[in-house]
Amino acid sequence: MASHRRPKQPGQTRVTVLTATAAAAVALSAQSASADPLPDPGKKGAQAQVDRLYEEATQATEKYNGAKETAGKLEKEVKDLQETAARKQSSLNGLRNQVGSIAAAQYRSGGLDPSVQLLLSSDPDGFLDKASAMDRLSAQQVAALQQYESQQRGLQQQRREATEKLQDLQSVRKGLGDRKKEIQGKLAQAQKLLNTLTAEERARIAEKEERANRSSERVQLGNEASASQRAAAAFSAAKGRVGLPYVWGASGPNSFDCSGLTSWAFNQAGVSIPRTSQAQANVGTRINSLSALKPGDLIIMRTDLSHVGFYAGNGQILHAPKPGAQVRYESIARSGMPFMWGVRI
Repeated sequence: MASHRRPKQPGQTRVTVLTATAAAAVALSAQSASADPLPDPGKKGAQAQVDRLYEEATQATEKYNGAKETAGKLEKEVKDLQETAARKQSSLNGLRNQVGSIAAAQYRSGGLDPSVQLLLSSDPDGFLDKASAMDRLSAQQVAALQQYESQQRGLQQQRREATEKLQDLQSVRKGLGDRKKEIQGKLAQAQKLLNTLTAEERARIAEKEERANRSSERVQLGNEASASQRAAAAFSAAKGRVGLPYVWGASGPNSFDCSGLTSWAFNQAGVSIPRTSQAQANVGTRINSLSALKPGDLIIMRTDLSHVGFYAGNGQILHAPKPGAQVRYESIARSGMPFMWGVRI
């Protein structure tokens, strides 16, 4: 089997391996997101608590990513509704001038038709029901009044929809802020716990991470082909990001959370997939067996579907695992996260 070697990043120096302590501090000022194995129930002390906090932070990150994606869609919908309302208002202003001309003509000819009076009032709804009052208007005038009333209704509806979307957007933005505070709070707790460790304990944690990164450089992937050209192209893009840091909420090109890596990689292949691991779990074709996976297939992990990576071949996953880690290859069996299913795109 072929041995994987980390590709050289163009124009970049080699990413220095972060210690767990330093990475946690960086995560507070930058942005990080996605998956840490469940701590062994038998483990005790600060390290087990740090593991738990990191996992909770990565799970909260996927919810943050989902809310951010929703906010982006709502912002576009609000903008579109407001632009449509502005166009309708402009058109309505022109029709109002026509209605004014009708009113002026009728006034000069002996009085203002009651239907026109009603239309020009603050509540023109129902003016067409006044059929008996329409006999003094020409067919062309009636058509102009009908068009005016129809567009006025449309404008009111457009403005109501925009107001409702704005309220939804405000609610989602508040949720984003709350989720961000939650993530930063958990990372701050983890940092505080790491600060209670001795220098020897911190060095041991850093060495564990460094071993994982070194193992990633020597991983044996085999030569199995991807199931599709799209998956092969996305997987190739992700392989080029090995060694870059995990950062919550990041989607490349120089830092990633778990779903940020997979969505970025597929985007490089010209394929748009959802931003979050939960949404990515429900696209493409589901593959229920690990043995049926091909390199470039997505791997959905954890019962809440809060982690995702690429199947890399030979039982390995390529992913952005957790705060303090780098994009790397790891054994699926040793990840500590239950495999749910694969997704083929």
